Amino acid sequence: MNMHINSIRYNNSLVDGPGIRTILFMQGCDIHCPGCQNASTWDINKGKVVDVKDLADELNKNVFNKKITISGGEPLLQKESLLELVKLLEKYEFDIAVYTGHQKEEVPEELIKHIKYLKTGNFIKDLKTTVKAYVGSINQEFEEVKE
Repeated sequence: MNMHINSIRYNNSLVDGPGIRTILFMQGCDIHCPGCQNASTWDINKGKVVDVKDLADELNKNVFNKKITISGGEPLLQKESLLELVKLLEKYEFDIAVYTGHQKEEVPEELIKHIKYLKTGNFIKDLKTTVKAYVGSINQEFEEVKE
């Protein structure tokens, strides 16, 4: 199965979930929040197409602490490949966070079963925050969904 990705930032984020995290930016978004910091990820056709198994193997090899945040774009735009990826990463014992602009009730339960953290809610420019951990605007929620 293939997935459209924008980029991978290895082992350098302190603001996208607990600990030092690698960020996988998926390509493609159907929400288009005004003021989005990742507008370059909206057009799915501008991304790089990768094989999900190859991507999981690459991440396993290069993420020193097994902490990853999957962001976008909008990860739920590619639900099937996202689910395949998190299942593979779970087998490699990754600590997985998924950032979505959707509400929690729109996130498939099958996905939630395989991740540790979930950030939900669309970005609202007028509600931007720099003091609420791991989110961009105060309407968004970041929660641990599995201990």
